[in-house]
Amino acid sequence: MKEKVFFKTFGCRTNIYDTELLKRYVKDFEITNDEKEAQIVVVNSCTVTNGADSGIKSYINTMKKQGIKVILTGCGAVSKGKELLEQKQIFGVLGASNKDKINEFLSAKTSFYELGNLNFIDKDIVCEYENHTKAFVKIQEGCDFACSYCIIPSVRGKSRSVEEKDLLKQVEILTQNGYSEIVLTGTNIGSYGIKNGTTLGKLLQKMGKISGIKRIRLGSLEPAQIDESFLEILNEAWIEKHLHIALQHTSEKMLRIMRRRSHTDNDLKLFDHIASKGFALGTDFIVGHPGESEYIWSEALNHFKNFPLTHIHAFIFSPRNNTHSATMKEDLVSGDVAKERLNLLKDIVEKNNYEFRKKNKAPLEILVETQKDGLFEGYDQFFNKIKIKSDRDIAKEWLLIDRYEIQEKYNYTNIQG
Repeated sequence: MKEKVFFKTFGCRTNIYDTELLKRYVKDFEITNDEKEAQIVVVNSCTVTNGADSGIKSYINTMKKQGIKVILTGCGAVSKGKELLEQKQIFGVLGASNKDKINEFLSAKTSFYELGNLNFIDKDIVCEYENHTKAFVKIQEGCDFACSYCIIPSVRGKSRSVEEKDLLKQVEILTQNGYSEIVLTGTNIGSYGIKNGTTLGKLLQKMGKISGIKRIRLGSLEPAQIDESFLEILNEAWIEKHLHIALQHTSEKMLRIMRRRSHTDNDLKLFDHIASKGFALGTDFIVGHPGESEYIWSEALNHFKNFPLTHIHAFIFSPRNNTHSATMKEDLVSGDVAKERLNLLKDIVEKNNYEFRKKNKAPLEILVETQKDGLFEGYDQFFNKIKIKSDRDIAKEWLLIDRYEIQEKYNYTNIQG
């Protein structure tokens, strides 16, 4: 009888893609979706914050107590793998460039530490996604930015892009396999093709022409990387009417402290331009970074209120070892103050979102994804959640809904009968 392997994925969409690719290489083991059945657990880890590290360590500790063999991969393999292996918390460390060797390492009888390198590009593609209504396509790996707070370039390497022809082939296969919504992912997707004489915008123009594509969603973008070739595709019907553009902060001085490449005035013009085309806009924002004095915070908040934001991923600064920000000691922000600032930003954007939905009461294009507590759930073209009451199974269906209620947190409709 084959041993059973469970894959536990933490973190971003890129890790979701990587997990599916890892599964493709498993030959001599049975993959299970129930961790209670597994003799081996492969943890595809995230290390973007201290909280991410803590969550993964807690999970690994739980598995170890149950006598399960744990193999660590993902970003945490680089930042924490050696430490966890020396503490005998895990059986082995598998670097991202060694995905195709996972079957061999699952069979290993002795502990191993095989990080590989940070120059790789995956040669194989993912054409099926278990338990997903949409397909993820990783278009690049790594990041050339040097933001003061970020550890990711040191665990993912420099930016490198997948060949355009390989990506177009992958999307064609995915559409033939029934996937009509594609999500482009990567460490820093806005850098796609720059070293190869092309751009993300040019790639999207070609992807949008593939038969069967209904919607293309994008991972996080950097404002400094949005060029004319990208702006040209904003009127296309297949592009999701929601973009996530990472500001990180709205004080010009703080952007310099963070070693960001963007500028607040330019960012606001960009956001206003995209919003004028009917887009919902999301962003990342770090509060409580060293240097965020009362003056800088006040400036940032005044600027922030001018941005047409409908979604936000805001979080409190978490110092990461081996980053410049972790060494900064001036104008440190207390936890209580940081939490207050965080909640204020979230409240502003929540109200913006509600007003956006009331103002833009357009027919909604929904891909139904899940069913929970008797209601189906999905996201519209603006990346807003809708809950649907239906007397038939509508999971994985596309719906066009023009009659719905705008509630405070989400939209709602009843299509029974």
